[in-house]
Amino acid sequence: MWIRNTLPLLFACLLAAAPPPAKPPVAPLLPGEALALAGPDGTVFSFGEAAREAPMGSLAKLVWLKLEGVDWSAMDVQFNCTGTWHGYHCWLQKGHGKVDLAKALKESCNLAFLAWGQASVQLWLRDYGEGAARARMEDAFGPFLGGRMPPGDGIPEITPAWVGDGDLLRTSPEAMLRWLIDPDQDQTVRMARRLLLSFKQNNYKPGTWWIKTGTAPVPSDPGATSAWAAGSNGQATAVLHLPRGKGKADGLARFRAILMIPPGQDGG
Repeated sequence: MWIRNTLPLLFACLLAAAPPPAKPPVAPLLPGEALALAGPDGTVFSFGEAAREAPMGSLAKLVWLKLEGVDWSAMDVQFNCTGTWHGYHCWLQKGHGKVDLAKALKESCNLAFLAWGQASVQLWLRDYGEGAARARMEDAFGPFLGGRMPPGDGIPEITPAWVGDGDLLRTSPEAMLRWLIDPDQDQTVRMARRLLLSFKQNNYKPGTWWIKTGTAPVPSDPGATSAWAAGSNGQATAVLHLPRGKGKADGLARFRAILMIPPGQDGG
């Protein structure tokens, strides 16, 4: 009886005494960079100010994949980005040309996601009504709104703020990483991998990284950008944020360098 009652306490003590897992090796970060990294067991490791929030920029497109990615893929959505659309401007002044979902995600075409998002909302309003459509938005974007959902009972206007512009949607490397490794996002992550590696022959080769890059505005400096990069190779998942003045190319280069990804092992 004594042994049976004591074993759980002994086991708990051993667990408490076990040293924390060692941080995985990464290349040194530069000033202002922040990284969150998790392995297969879901343990999150932080480097730099990884809990610090910033506008999430183009990572918002991953939330749209969760919301509508399956339907958009089935419909084979297309968009011709000329740089302007209904008074809105793409970050790429000359436009991205004709894009499908894979190209729009890879090149972070705001106008394509804006057009598809507005069309989807009209379908939600028709099929579910305003209240349910609003609840759908709140459920998907809630982790990144922090109570900033526009007031009202109906669905808010879908503007560039919902696809990566402005500071309505915010996250940190740690928070975005936890969202990505949540089992609820398994389908979203699989779809991101398929779309972002669709240009590569080694799409399903084990160990290949998919990487979503993009920029985000800097609230204190309207003309400046910061940069994000998020990705996974099926074992490790990482989210990197670069400070003011950095862009997509910087994010991709630093993600590769910091995680020491060998050439040819990613879809960038």
